[in-house]
Amino acid sequence: MDQNSKPAPRSFVSIFALPLLLVLPAVAAYRGLGPTWSTYAGGWVTAISLLTFAVYAFDKRRAVKNGERTPETLLHLLELLGGWPGAFLGQRLLRHKSAKVSYQFVFWLIVLAYEVVAADWLLGWPMVSAMKQALLGMLENP
Repeated sequence: MDQNSKPAPRSFVSIFALPLLLVLPAVAAYRGLGPTWSTYAGGWVTAISLLTFAVYAFDKRRAVKNGERTPETLLHLLELLGGWPGAFLGQRLLRHKSAKVSYQFVFWLIVLAYEVVAADWLLGWPMVSAMKQALLGMLENP
């Protein structure tokens, strides 16, 4: 890409992906925790996402200035603790950590884990029950 060209506009998918990714966990939290506790969970996700976005912005600034960087393990820990929506926005709005394939692989595994746990919770934990039965079977028949 030539230095004078403008970056590609944000895609339609990118704009609507975050709300779509949040639907399943939000519904699961509301149904599983009830209105009061799901509000607390939503507050936690909002707070940790803001922190994660701020850490992304700080790390991006340090990257531009060739300063000391934030360890990727810390960024992934923040995502795992519920800050993945802030990380998603940081990657798109700040264009930070969005091209590194190994980083994106772990990030999307975290997002997938949230989606799978939410779906399993809504369906009455069939995957967890199946894994439990498989583990018990392995323990009984070594």
